[in-house]
Amino acid sequence: MSAVLKPKPHYIVCDGNEAAAWAVSLAQVDMVAVYPITPQSSLVEYLAKFIADGRLGAEIVDVEGEHSVLSVLQGACLAGARTYTASCGPGLAFMFEPYMRTPGMRLPMVMTIVTRDTLTPQSVWGGHQDAMSVREVGWIQIYCETLQEILDTTIMAYRIAEHHGVMLPVNVCHDGNYLSFATGRIDLPDQAEVAAFLGQRDVNWHVALDPERPMAVDPLTGGAGGPGPALFVRYRKGQCQGMQNSLAVIEEVHADWGRRFGRYHAPLVEAYRMEDAELALVTLGSMTGAAKDAVDAARAQGQKVGLAKVKTYRPFPAKKLAEILAGVAAVAVVDRSVSFGWNCGPLYQDTLAALQSSTIPAMSCIGGLAGADITVGHFARVIAACAELAQSRTPGDTLWLNEHD
Repeated sequence: MSAVLKPKPHYIVCDGNEAAAWAVSLAQVDMVAVYPITPQSSLVEYLAKFIADGRLGAEIVDVEGEHSVLSVLQGACLAGARTYTASCGPGLAFMFEPYMRTPGMRLPMVMTIVTRDTLTPQSVWGGHQDAMSVREVGWIQIYCETLQEILDTTIMAYRIAEHHGVMLPVNVCHDGNYLSFATGRIDLPDQAEVAAFLGQRDVNWHVALDPERPMAVDPLTGGAGGPGPALFVRYRKGQCQGMQNSLAVIEEVHADWGRRFGRYHAPLVEAYRMEDAELALVTLGSMTGAAKDAVDAARAQGQKVGLAKVKTYRPFPAKKLAEILAGVAAVAVVDRSVSFGWNCGPLYQDTLAALQSSTIPAMSCIGGLAGADITVGHFARVIAACAELAQSRTPGDTLWLNEHD
């Protein structure tokens, strides 16, 4: 396809879960294994309908729980199949054992996390705590702001995961309730154009199960007579290198998507009105829309405020974020989850690490837990607190946005 001539738009109206299902269908996966859980359930229902209607020629495996979901897909991926699943909350916790095994086996799976808060107290509402709780397991994590970004990113995730320099699983995260059930217009790409973008399927070139060539997969390392810890270290080092390689691959894949389809998404971090910003917000996911409105409102009142939206969260784009935030007087980081060990938000911790060589004061703000809304008014409070920080240059306690709502 010409880099100039863009495909003709084909618009449909759907919610975020259906947008993810359309992406999986367009990626023409071979196997889907599922177990429903709120707010992910409708996503796998859409996929089941696509398969039943013949739109997607994949095998669907309805297992007894999430642990089996990922175990089934590991076998399929090892045999060379392109796979997909989705989960969240307690379902993600139940699949944790095979979940943490997947990146170590260098399996290029794609899985959606329809993010929600975790137990207890009981909550089935949106938040990032489930995805944040597994952020260090070794999966690439990418967060979406809009319905269109869900569809586009899920397709791109297959090309990222299957890249020979990466070969790691990818979580595409979208916010429960705010995106999973929100309805809007998306531009649905043509099947042939997506196939051309993804290229020839090359899921497991390095180790594919073959009845004619039996092998052991994921052997026990160390111990008497074993290969010892060096093999384990080599695997971990390779994993880390694959994660770092993915930063450049994510940028390349997003650039190619933009050239082909005319939609450009910031691959690592999006800078919004940061040209002359003195104060900066850092956001993740669907909250960014309200944050941008708050930035615009503050700009209209003469405050030089900007925003950095982190899209790729793992591996963390520290260099890119530090470049965008360079020169501001203060930074306010808004999390939709908590880091229990630090009494702040996880994204705040990562932002501090990215700014370690600078003298920019930063603060942590937490909101949106258990599905609470993060409004323009909340972001106005964040901006006010950030302005105070710019003057005092002494970070205070974490700002809890919904504490008194």
